[in-house]
Amino acid sequence: MTNPVVVGITGASGAVMARSMVDALLRHDIPTVALCSNAGRLVWQEEIGEHFNDTLIEWQEHPAFTHYPINDLRAPVASGTYPTAGMVIMPASMNSIASLAGGLSGNLLLRTADVCLKERRPLVLVPRETPLHSIHLNNMLTLSRMGAVVVPPEPAFYLKPQSIEDIVDFVVARVFVALGLDQAMPEKMQYQGPEGELDSHHG
Repeated sequence: MTNPVVVGITGASGAVMARSMVDALLRHDIPTVALCSNAGRLVWQEEIGEHFNDTLIEWQEHPAFTHYPINDLRAPVASGTYPTAGMVIMPASMNSIASLAGGLSGNLLLRTADVCLKERRPLVLVPRETPLHSIHLNNMLTLSRMGAVVVPPEPAFYLKPQSIEDIVDFVVARVFVALGLDQAMPEKMQYQGPEGELDSHHG
């Protein structure tokens, strides 16, 4: 695959999921573009315990990785003429989801997601909020009707996860499937369901 996958990181809780997602893409040499909001950087430091820039340095050692500042609206991914394989916002804050549902794109992350919607490219949202009120639900319904896929980061308890890493790996695997990256899915994430089928296809 030559077109990159865009990973948008917002200020919702769940930075570990974004890190695991980017790590998994790069392990399989899938071109990856990371976009992180200012709030996402703050949560990153709080939850992971390191500056986002330190993680960027690590990722930038991989030739398939690219990063653009959140306010760089001249970045290639801001244009529909730049081909991408799709985008995941992981974690997706309710503020970002509301902005997208309202057609607002005030930063590069939101603009890139809006491009995916208008160009009919895969857009996956991993929302982090609970409980959800009616506005949250209506915003996600609006985006779902526009073609986005909503993947709540819910554990598969029947798989008997033994760690947070197991839970995160499962969510990342579901995102791989939602983006159409089944063939590139990391082997350890190909969980077997109760009937021996890939859990990502298990209902």
